[in-house]
Amino acid sequence: MLVLVVNCGSSSLKYQVRELEAGADGGTVLASGLIENIGSSRIADHTQALELLAERLEAELEGRTIDAAGHRVVHGGERFSAPVLATNEIIRDIERLVPLAPLHNPAAVLGLRAVQKTWPHLPQICVFDTAFHRTMPEHVWRYAVPEEFYERWGIRRYGFHGTSHDWVTGQAAQFLGVPRERFSCVVAHLGNGASVTAVKDGASYDTSMGYTPLAGLVMGTRTGDLDPSVVTAVLRRDPGMTPERLDAVLNKESGLRAIAGDHDMRAVQEAADRGDERAELALEMAAHRLVKYVGGYHVAVDGAQALVFTAGIGENASAFRARVCGRLGALGVVLDDDANAARSREVRRISAPGSALEVLVVPTDEEQAIAAATAALVAAGTSPA
Repeated sequence: MLVLVVNCGSSSLKYQVRELEAGADGGTVLASGLIENIGSSRIADHTQALELLAERLEAELEGRTIDAAGHRVVHGGERFSAPVLATNEIIRDIERLVPLAPLHNPAAVLGLRAVQKTWPHLPQICVFDTAFHRTMPEHVWRYAVPEEFYERWGIRRYGFHGTSHDWVTGQAAQFLGVPRERFSCVVAHLGNGASVTAVKDGASYDTSMGYTPLAGLVMGTRTGDLDPSVVTAVLRRDPGMTPERLDAVLNKESGLRAIAGDHDMRAVQEAADRGDERAELALEMAAHRLVKYVGGYHVAVDGAQALVFTAGIGENASAFRARVCGRLGALGVVLDDDANAARSREVRRISAPGSALEVLVVPTDEEQAIAAATAALVAAGTSPA
């Protein structure tokens, strides 16, 4: 089966084509690429981008045809707890969730409709970033705010990066030889956007991101957890500050960028190594926030069996991993310095013998996860929602 994996942005379309054999997790990548500047004079809209993609694939696949398309959809709200076959009604449901993800869900809808127009009979599967976290119990996802906030506006904790957290959990359990349904761990997805999830018995129990991806860890350009009164104080004290401007500040001008002057962890680490005090402060803040979550989530799942690092920073920033693990001695974490320093694209253990928690690095692959979910759903001929 050939699966086209589609990740649509407002002005871009990232894609992969994977070939999957029966029972395979994610198959082999046959083609991949990025189409940018959608909405320009060169590429008017997503439909035209898909027509360009179809031409590319005809050449790259040498006449072979796509069997299904899998789409990354950021927000499934409370409606979607699993991948689902896209129908006109499902696409309308995703549109209804636009207020919860105004930057992302509109692009997903455009991508779904563009594929529908280009390949009318192609099955399309939606895989939701929020779906993995639908297993969180109500006492975890609820906010202590008036009931109408939830009933009228859907204000609750949703969580994000679920496709990655789900995939990495399965890979970690398999690596350790533990049945997933008996596996509890803490997964730290650390990239420019970062989140940490408490996994209990193979399912999401709690996660650091909330109503939006702004909550939780200190990120590249996002604040992470913040006293809500900071927002009201700034709005009251600065007459020129609008909600839209403040939202941009908190999401795009904060985090590592605000403290160290750069959102790239590699640049911040290099600056800290040169003695830059602001860079060192930024790293200390980010590590401290993560350590607090790891400790709390270890307790929340009644004792995690592993701490798992993934995504760009989690997989590659050995110095930051060491900084974090060096503060987890109270949990019995002991790092193997040589294993931590080694680079690999394979799942690997970086904890020392005798460490109370296994510490793993598990490369994430959201495209592979989406392809596997798409192939499984199409093969089964069903589409649970």
